[in-house]
Amino acid sequence: MINSSSSSRSPGPRVVTRQLHRVQRGHGKRFVPEPPPGPVRRPARVAVMLALAHKIQQAIDSGTVRDRAEVARRLGFTRARVTHLMDLTLLAPDLQERVLDLEAIDGAEPFSERELRRTARERSWEKQRNLLQILVDPSRSPLVLAGKA
Repeated sequence: MINSSSSSRSPGPRVVTRQLHRVQRGHGKRFVPEPPPGPVRRPARVAVMLALAHKIQQAIDSGTVRDRAEVARRLGFTRARVTHLMDLTLLAPDLQERVLDLEAIDGAEPFSERELRRTARERSWEKQRNLLQILVDPSRSPLVLAGKA
């Protein structure tokens, strides 16, 4: 930054000092006087779907709805979609807590619901924990650790 605090005025060019912040939107870059806002955070989509699955189960348990088929009719989902959502509740309880705490930052989801359902299909909670760790941190994959990836 150049400072123009000389005591005498010269007839030459004047230098104005100001901070500019570089922002990128898509492929374009520009400079703005104000710093960009912090990253936009929201609950991850998988967290929202897991919470919905718990609400559905709660409604079935309380008798508000009769079964999954009625839930599907009321929500406008297929019965298969409701089953997909309910499969998320098969995750180990500690993993469900971790999933519910996940955030999407600036629209980037941590992983897909399909990947999480694949993890939930595993019967062993220990294997579920290992699979979720790989989803969260792909560098921990056995293939990467063995140098085969």
